[in-house]
This record gives sequence, C-alpha cells and structure tokens, in this order.
Amino acid sequence: METFATQVHSPFDPEHHRIERVLCFTAHPDDIDFGAAGTIAAWTAAGVQVSYCIMTDGDAGGFDPDKREEVSGLRNAEQRRAAALVGVTDIHYLHQRDGYLEPSHEVIREVVRLIRQLRPDVVLSMHPERNWTRIQKSHPDHLAVGEAVTRAVYPALENPFAYPELAEAGLEAYKLPYLWLFAGPEERENHFVDVTGQVDGKLAAIHVHASQHPDVDAMDRTVRTLMLRTAERGGLPAGHSAEAFHVVSVNGPGTIAGF
Repeated sequence: METFATQVHSPFDPEHHRIERVLCFTAHPDDIDFGAAGTIAAWTAAGVQVSYCIMTDGDAGGFDPDKREEVSGLRNAEQRRAAALVGVTDIHYLHQRDGYLEPSHEVIREVVRLIRQLRPDVVLSMHPERNWTRIQKSHPDHLAVGEAVTRAVYPALENPFAYPELAEAGLEAYKLPYLWLFAGPEERENHFVDVTGQVDGKLAAIHVHASQHPDVDAMDRTVRTLMLRTAERGGLPAGHSAEAFHVVSVNGPGTIAGF
C-alpha cells in the first residue's frame, strides 16, 4: 500500500513496520466508510486482516418516521454489505444507543476485551478531539468513541490489573504498537495514505448506506472533493486522493514501561 507522510513526521514507517491485523472502532454504521474505506481496501488487498467494531446500532439515523423499529436492522445489513466491498467480514457491535454514547467504564472494558482478543498491530478509531473546521465530523458519539478507545489503549489494555475479570477469563494484557485516529482536527494529521486507486471502491461502500444519503450525487461530489483536498494537504501530486490520520506510537522502541 502506498503511503505518504507530511513534514510533521509520522511515527509509522511502512517500510519498517509490517501490519498484519487491524481493528477499527467507530460510532455508527457508515462512519468507517467515510473515514477510512480507501485505506482499508488497500490493506485487505495486501492480505491484512481487518475487523470492525461499531459501538451503536445507528438507531437514530435515517429519515423515515414510520420505520424507526427497522432502522437498526437496516443499517446493520448496510454495514455488512459495505464492509464486504472493501474485504471485511468480521464485524462486532457494542449495541449502545445512538446519540447517547459515553466513554463509560462499561464501554472501555468492552474495547479492552476486544483488543485483547484480536491483538491487532493497529487500532484505528475516530478522534477524541473536536474538528472545528468541519464540525459534522465531530458528532458527540464520534468524540466518545475516540475518548473510550484512547483510554482503553492506555493504560487499561496493557495493565494486567485493570478490569481483572478479563485477565481471569484468559485475556492477558497487551501492548498495542499503533493507534491511528481519523476525523480529528487537521493540525493533528501526520500521516496521509494515497488512496487514488481505491476512490471508486470507497464510494461504492458509502453508496450502500442508502438509508442515510438522500442526495447521492451531492454526497459523491463532496467526498471526492474532500479527498482531493486531503491529498493537497499531504503534499501528494495534483489529482491524487488521500485519507488522513493522526498516528500515535503507543509502544515503540523508545517507550518506557509503566502505568
């Protein structure tokens, strides 16, 4: 997968760090497709195992007031179809209520549980900081995902005495190498992935979420334009498209152990 890092040096060097497994956390069905489906498609094409964890059922989404009881099932089905288009079949749900998500210990414990089960090289999550340039990226549930995952990754994930019931169940403490965050403030971006070859696949995945997009053409134009602008911010050649991340080295060569 082709990657590009800005002058604000990314701690992730694809030439020296091999990714074999990735676990992605988002708030709602469709969040991951808008934020990272191009990168995910490139990963799975290269043989990387990618799993999703969607924290809510998306029950507050959609536009039809007469079909509220059907929304969760519909969005679940949309997410599975969209995921399959970018090579992902392993999807987990925390079944939190849409619009009410909080970084509670209940949620953090479940995040720790899943990371310890899958032991990924990269956890990819929504960003815990608000994006004031495009506040639509910063739905309160999005921020809650970022906060819950960040708290889970350090220190609970690697502390054998945090949530001791997990260790008792055989889920041993785990030191995560990298945390990749998306949808945060532009000034936090330090890693850009050139997904020019995955634009159509990303849009195909987004199109599956038909229940959320009354104006497909406008959505298409907006996503394409944003990806071109992201590539410009990352210094990629004109006409390229990119997805941007804030990459954090959680446990690297210089990490000092301790809680």
